[in-house]
Amino acid sequence: IVLALLDMSRFEPPPKDCPGFETEQAGKASACAGCPNQTICSTAPKGPDPDLVDIAARMELVKNKILVLSGKGGVGKSTFSAQLSHAFAHSGAYVGLMDVDICGPSIPRMLGLEGGELFQSGSGWQPVSGLDNLSVM
Repeated sequence: IVLALLDMSRFEPPPKDCPGFETEQAGKASACAGCPNQTICSTAPKGPDPDLVDIAARMELVKNKILVLSGKGGVGKSTFSAQLSHAFAHSGAYVGLMDVDICGPSIPRMLGLEGGELFQSGSGWQPVSGLDNLSVM
């Protein structure tokens, strides 16, 4: 089981005539003027992400995936996800919990894993273990 947290309130909708971030006009079209992502779009590599094939292959190995998200901050996404992941882990499931809140991830603190370090290997990042069957990113 993989749980991921995402706070949608931090994202702004793209401009009305946005050409899309994978096109050659990304960040350069007139609709891009004033967009907070203009620089990112104009300098990012174009075309499909070459890592998508590897990601899809790895995600096929995960039987159940749960995404916890909200359009508003402060509604308990982290609390709910921490409790849900603990419940699944205590029932015997192997659980991965990923906190994608780059502005203030709270899952490591909630699970007593502050200071735990991720390990980067040849096959990617290895999560921090909370229980024998609960890993956290």
